[in-house]
Amino acid sequence: MRKTQWFDFRNFFYKPSLTSSIKPRPFKAHSFVPFSPFAMLDPTILTIGGIVLGIAIIERILERWGVIDLVDQFSKVMRFILPVTFYSALIYFFATFMF
Repeated sequence: MRKTQWFDFRNFFYKPSLTSSIKPRPFKAHSFVPFSPFAMLDPTILTIGGIVLGIAIIERILERWGVIDLVDQFSKVMRFILPVTFYSALIYFFATFMF
């Protein structure tokens, strides 16, 4: 016949720990990363800059050839494209190299 054995709940689950149960709280450390001009040599930044520079050179060539109507169309497009390209490249630069 089996004998039933009783355990006290507190004594059964209490195990003294050798290590402290208090864990150190993590803290955020911020550091300053100096800006490097070599970060502008990213292929995406160079491609965007090359496209904008190429359009500006084409506009100057067309102006020398006397095709003023086409130059006027380029200038209307560039008024919109240049600020959008500049700010998007700036956001891309800060998003990829600063964080």
